[in-house]
Amino acid sequence: MSAVADLLLSVDGVTVDYSGFKALDAFSMTLNRGETRVVIGPNGAGKSTLCDTIIGRVRPSDGRVIFRGEDISRLPEPAIVGRGICRKFQAPGVLPMLSVRENLALAARRDRRWWKSVGIGIPAGDRQVIEETLELVGLAERADIPGGQLAHGEKQWLEIGMVMATGAELLLLDEPTAGMGPAETSRTAELILGLGAARSVLVIDHDMSFVEQLGAPVTVMHQGRFLKQGSIAEVRADPDVAAVYLGHAA
Repeated sequence: MSAVADLLLSVDGVTVDYSGFKALDAFSMTLNRGETRVVIGPNGAGKSTLCDTIIGRVRPSDGRVIFRGEDISRLPEPAIVGRGICRKFQAPGVLPMLSVRENLALAARRDRRWWKSVGIGIPAGDRQVIEETLELVGLAERADIPGGQLAHGEKQWLEIGMVMATGAELLLLDEPTAGMGPAETSRTAELILGLGAARSVLVIDHDMSFVEQLGAPVTVMHQGRFLKQGSIAEVRADPDVAAVYLGHAA
């Protein structure tokens, strides 16, 4: 397959300008089909703004976001989601009164208006997806309890499952290990690595142990700009990254 055919997402010279403050400053990166990529950087580097721009919550003042060869920069968020991009936010968005299975069922529905999806049973076409997702995120034995009764890490896994259940080809995971201990963090890395080549994953995180466990290419941001890219070992050894992200001079 050619490099062009492999390309799924291109963020091309994107600037997001808030009255003179550039949250993104001519930032560029690409992501291939089936690739997992980690984006790191200090607080205020523009990581969440990057996700907001890809998903359509923020409009770039310059540059383009290209997904599957289409410029999606000016599309509304629902249209972008419909094209195959779904985002998980840092704080879990689980509906606490619905069971784990019902949360997944709601995410899997193509018509996600709650009054069309809740209380009418799970369509046969969605059941296999839901059961497979429960196994993947390790919540099969917790499927029938209310989402609000899950532990914090379990809520994070459920929301990753909800993003997966949408069938999106590109998953944006914003700090999926926030608030987790070491064991939960390792389990999350295993979960993401187990997604296979059917999906591309863009992970925003700052936990370097978690990044190491993913073993994925790393893109480093600083002040809204692209700083470096490479393996975790290459990034750790880079003096510019050490100065701005790791907090000390090389």
